[in-house]
Amino acid sequence: MSAQYLGIDVGTSGIRACLIDAAGRELGSAHASLPSPIVAGNRVEQDPALWWQTLTVVLDRLAGRQSLTKVEALAIDGTSATLLLCDARVQPLAPALMYNDRRAQREADRIAAAAPATSGAHGAHSSLAKALWCNQHLKSSDAAYLLHQADWLAARLTGLPGRTDENNALKLGYDPVTRTWPDWIAGLGLARTLLPEVLVPGTPLGPLQPDLARRWGLLRAQLVAGTTDSTAAFLATGADRVGEAVTSLGSTLVLKVLAEQPIFAPEYGVYSHRLGDRWLVGGA
Repeated sequence: MSAQYLGIDVGTSGIRACLIDAAGRELGSAHASLPSPIVAGNRVEQDPALWWQTLTVVLDRLAGRQSLTKVEALAIDGTSATLLLCDARVQPLAPALMYNDRRAQREADRIAAAAPATSGAHGAHSSLAKALWCNQHLKSSDAAYLLHQADWLAARLTGLPGRTDENNALKLGYDPVTRTWPDWIAGLGLARTLLPEVLVPGTPLGPLQPDLARRWGLLRAQLVAGTTDSTAAFLATGADRVGEAVTSLGSTLVLKVLAEQPIFAPEYGVYSHRLGDRWLVGGA
């Protein structure tokens, strides 16, 4: 039985799923649109329930067209720096702050005073600035997890929350060079227990919850740690040599170049994602 793989892309305007074989050939796909986020000044929010509803529609459509019983692994990419605060049951405590939400200006100033220039957490759009805003304004004894968009959907699929990948974790303050949560984050007053465990993209997270696995025929599939949308776009092109660059255009224009060393220049909006033993340098 030849192996198949399923990729799920969660964007601003919709969710797509693409089924491929081991050679990377497309075997099928499905898509469903998402309502636009709610915008009010610097605030850009969306109800995470919309992501889950749309994802189930997409997988229902794909599974209705062809068998998914040969799928061995699936992965999710989501918009970078879209963040939400959840309780222990992975229920959102407020709408998600979208990647282009910039309400956390004061929190960004605090990060600028504490973080080294090499951090990817600078700016009001960063996951960390949003996490500090949530910590300040959503004061809740039920708070248990800070999750990115892809993390939350992965938790809904597996029932196992509290994990993220190295690429999504970058803008939450994770140091991809040392592969640790740096000490300076504690000085910002954010509880360490809220930060997710960070895994290398592709690390197995576990099987789908039994009812979901049966619903879509994904009985042998393992969900693996995913990545950010722009990193997934780079990988999808097949670029794999140092110096090769990819420009992708969605709601945001992103430029990334494959390099042997990381480069961080927050004053120019430049940061680096770890990609195996190499780096994706770029900005949006």
